[in-house]
Amino acid sequence: MTPRAALARNGQRSLQWQTRSNHKRCLATAASGSFSYETGDAGGVKFASRDLPGPTTHLAVVAKAGTRYQPLPGFSEGLEKFSFKNTWKRSALRITRETELLGGEYSSYHSRENLVIGAKFLRDDLPYFAELIGEVISQTKYNAHELHEEVEPNMNLSRKELLGSPTEFAMNSAHGVAFHRGLGNSLHPSSSTPMTKYLNEKRLQQYSRIAYAKSNFAVVANGADHQELSKWINEFFTELDQLPPQEFPSTGTESTKYYGGEERIAHDSGNTLIIAFPGSGSSTGTSYKPESQVLAALLGGQSNIKWAPGFSLLSKATAAYPQAHIATAHHTYSDAGLLTISISGNADQIRQASLEVVKAIKSVAAGNVSTEEIKKAVATAKFKALESGQNMNTGIELTGAGLVQGGKAFQIDELGKSIDTVTEDQIKKVAKSLLDGRATVSTVGDLYILPFAEEIGLNV
Repeated sequence: MTPRAALARNGQRSLQWQTRSNHKRCLATAASGSFSYETGDAGGVKFASRDLPGPTTHLAVVAKAGTRYQPLPGFSEGLEKFSFKNTWKRSALRITRETELLGGEYSSYHSRENLVIGAKFLRDDLPYFAELIGEVISQTKYNAHELHEEVEPNMNLSRKELLGSPTEFAMNSAHGVAFHRGLGNSLHPSSSTPMTKYLNEKRLQQYSRIAYAKSNFAVVANGADHQELSKWINEFFTELDQLPPQEFPSTGTESTKYYGGEERIAHDSGNTLIIAFPGSGSSTGTSYKPESQVLAALLGGQSNIKWAPGFSLLSKATAAYPQAHIATAHHTYSDAGLLTISISGNADQIRQASLEVVKAIKSVAAGNVSTEEIKKAVATAKFKALESGQNMNTGIELTGAGLVQGGKAFQIDELGKSIDTVTEDQIKKVAKSLLDGRATVSTVGDLYILPFAEEIGLNV
């Protein structure tokens, strides 16, 4: 079969081919429509697919190369920003023109654990985009000119966004206090990070061989036939090491340990106080605790209904402080989790609202929560988990990470069933354990007014 790359090289022929194929593509449908992933191995590359109905496909490489695993500051972001630049076969301009000619789009991003490089395109163009992504991870040119002229300026924008947002600043601080290294590494380097001391094109190219070794990534697709995907992986993902070379020592691979503690950072652009506790790891790992996700839903803070304050525990507890905006979230990683309660806004109201937050957690630990509220929390946690897993981007990252970390794909059905089994006693027990242990408290803003952890009744 002739790859779509051959068509893309000739613009006129590609346009003619597209015109003839439009009708067929619009009618393209999947065989199963299941949200469960089918997994496999093609030439040493782990992959998963679900053949969802529709004329489009989303294909991505999920590499164990997030900031947890980077050996030096800026490497994860450097790999992300170099994606779809010049390769040994194609220039960045050619990649852009071919992709636009076929109506596709590509993207890349990194999280604390993963680097995701993907493309969305019409279903029949799977051969071309499989070839392109295989080429991007195996043959990218890492050169000094692009690093200094294009990549570093884009990285500086991310650093400015981080510094300008007290909430993002506090969230990075909370991860650092909770986990120290590994998951505690900042998602983006700060302006004071000596990045130029560490980051250069030679080192970045060396690290790419580690990140893109076959044992360190998985290929995931939504809207692709499993056998066809296996065929193109076997053809286009061959020029890669099976195991990571040893240019850099492995980092972030040790089991995550929760520490807890307190950090206070002065900032004149706003105020944020984050209270965090250890949470649940991924459902694909061994440290999964669905009761932590239900507790996060029970506490709440942000209303599910626009213009209404809502009836979650924290919404009711802090109703008297409308200038203190509260949001509860659960950040899930392969072997750990972080339950965070973020309070932002007016410093005086944050101080008062934080006292009510701790009281609310104590009420849960004491069992002073109605059965109806528990049922609502279970339903909310289940909905959020299923919605997140059904989301194409999130589902792809969770599935790829599960395959790389533990050889198990993320499956939505199993997640929903586990949340349904959470009991009132489990929620009470986990709330009590949080209060008995060390909390993580990160404060950014007007430190003269914002409280210390012990002033609101937390152990650090």
